[in-house]
Amino acid sequence: MSSSQIQPRTTFAALAHWTQTLRRHAFVALIVGVAASIGLAQTSAEAHPDGFVDLSEQLLPSVVNIASTIEVKAPKGAAEGGMQGMPPWFDPFGMFGGRGGNQPPRNSKAGGSGFIIDPAGIIITNHHVIDKADEVTVTLSDGTELDAEVIGADPRTDIAVLKVEPETPLPAVQWANSDEVRVGEWVIAVGNPFGLGGTVTAGIVSALGRDIGAGYYDDFIQTDAPINQGNSGGPLFNMVGEVIGINSIIISRSGGNVGIGFSIPSNMAERVVADLQEHGRIRRGWLGVGIQPVDEEIAESVGLEEAEGVMISNVMEGYPAEEAGMISGDVVLQFAGEETPDTRTLLRAVADTPAGTEVEVVVWRDGEEVRLNVTVAEMPEDVDASSSVASNDGSDEGDEDMLEALGMTMMALTDDIRTRFNIEDDATGVIIAQVDRTSDAAAKGLRRGDLIVRIGGKPVETVAGIRDVITAAEDDGKPSVLLQINRGGNFRFVPVKLDSEDDE
Repeated sequence: MSSSQIQPRTTFAALAHWTQTLRRHAFVALIVGVAASIGLAQTSAEAHPDGFVDLSEQLLPSVVNIASTIEVKAPKGAAEGGMQGMPPWFDPFGMFGGRGGNQPPRNSKAGGSGFIIDPAGIIITNHHVIDKADEVTVTLSDGTELDAEVIGADPRTDIAVLKVEPETPLPAVQWANSDEVRVGEWVIAVGNPFGLGGTVTAGIVSALGRDIGAGYYDDFIQTDAPINQGNSGGPLFNMVGEVIGINSIIISRSGGNVGIGFSIPSNMAERVVADLQEHGRIRRGWLGVGIQPVDEEIAESVGLEEAEGVMISNVMEGYPAEEAGMISGDVVLQFAGEETPDTRTLLRAVADTPAGTEVEVVVWRDGEEVRLNVTVAEMPEDVDASSSVASNDGSDEGDEDMLEALGMTMMALTDDIRTRFNIEDDATGVIIAQVDRTSDAAAKGLRRGDLIVRIGGKPVETVAGIRDVITAAEDDGKPSVLLQINRGGNFRFVPVKLDSEDDE
């Protein structure tokens, strides 16, 4: 038998052997895969024997749909039936304000979600769901519609508390301890996406403690459980049916779900809700200071080894910080025994401290730690408005009129200078009259009209005082000097390099 006759048989036998081997391996892989799947299914079943089915049936009645109605008044000129100053016939299709000259106000509606925490009719949702609403209607899972009263709302945390008057007790849910939430655990989101009504989605906790730049109190739970428009205000449940968060924000270019949603942690929400229920507002702690982050240059300027802590940029007159002895330029290292590495940590720590509580604050001042006792006050409602800031006493004029240093021209305050730069009568310091565009001062954002109120930690009111501090810093070999700037009542610290040529 020739080799040409044997070869096909040999090839076929080899192929058959290879195929049989492949099938064997594939079967083993299939068995392993099925076993792994069964193991995962068993793990999930052990966590909740019926998966999401029974849990969904249990939770759906506690979640409500919320409709907010806002009355939108007719645009100015609508009473004339057209554009302002135009005759009614100019607008035959009502494009600019109404038909027939008598367009009534129209209603704009917005939808969201909420959940019941008290059988008597207390419902939680997002502030932005009911913001500026003239009417709020709650629809229960059985279709019952109830008018809702807004008990209180907090825009800073985006939480609102509503009250309805049900005929019978409502099914309520319980808060979970969000500090015990772990990345990777299963969660369920229930809400009203796109106005469809009660909808259940599932996913996992993707991350914790997210700061997405939404505000000072960012501490979100991130989840990939599908959340869409209309889910706002709805609950995020753990697998035992407790609320671990309030669904609030999604990140999406299209407006639809892409697997990145954020929920307000239950521990934060529970504190806010309790205050809103009891007082109708949030009673946050308050020190009465302006603050800013500590970067590497600021840390070097004040003698800190690392860029951490929170710098006090100004101290407001008559508030707890001033009474406790805090001064501008202090760097807060600890508050109530906890480290404060950044502004967000300090803000939350102070805000969460009840008014009237005395706490110890550790600050960095003049190269050493100083311990102060401060009694926290309640944050004023107009905290975002201009505040009375402690100003330095002393003469408006120094013994020199002008100084060129640090890439800037600085001048003593006189009545003429105050008028020219529109400087308040009670403001003190040395004014920046000009900034070299190529200087470090310009790169740091300093500009004409800024007031220098401190330099190197010392209050300054004369150009001679600035000269003395700069000379001392150069003699000590410091690379920069720290300025405190007053710009229209807003204070901040700016480190400026000393390596530029100073022509005096």
